[in-house]
Amino acid sequence: MRILIIGGKGTIGSVVTSHFEKTNDVLIAGRTSGDVTVDIADSKSIKAMFEKMGKLDAIICIAGEAKWGDFDDLTEEDYYVGLKSKLMGQVNLVRIGQNYLTANGSITLSTGILADDPVVKTTSAAMVNGAIHSFVKAVNLEIRNGIRVNVVSSGMVEAAYDKYKDYFPGHNPIPMTKVVNAYVRSVNGKGEGEIIRIYD
Repeated sequence: MRILIIGGKGTIGSVVTSHFEKTNDVLIAGRTSGDVTVDIADSKSIKAMFEKMGKLDAIICIAGEAKWGDFDDLTEEDYYVGLKSKLMGQVNLVRIGQNYLTANGSITLSTGILADDPVVKTTSAAMVNGAIHSFVKAVNLEIRNGIRVNVVSSGMVEAAYDKYKDYFPGHNPIPMTKVVNAYVRSVNGKGEGEIIRIYD
């Protein structure tokens, strides 16, 4: 398969990329590096990326940001960071990317445990994750050409445990093999509209 991974050089993305590139033609998109650069908060940048890539069999997004902070400190503009990047960025990847997928192709988005089990300082991030879950379930009712859209929602991964453990007291770090298998399930399986949760 010809697979585009947005965020393919990040903490999770690099591990997912190394798995898929063993048996597939993998292309990487990133904000500053990769086979092509993209700012997913900008729909024109997304369109330009797909124009350079040509036809694809699968799209995986492991990118997008949202502001963390105390609820009383978050401004309206802080919320728009997550709305424009992680939420609308991934919505636009589906909206635009469907036109560059082969029949029966797949799109895999990424969220996280905050949608179901938020911690302090995550009102914005949790809101965005929950919205993506609802979007994925709804878009599969209408998307054409046999395209499947799923989302991988992971707990705190082992590779990020030391950095974020103070935010997630008592949470079990998720082995990267489990996370990779969730993306494999989305791309190579037949599920559609699935929220693939890996929380323990």
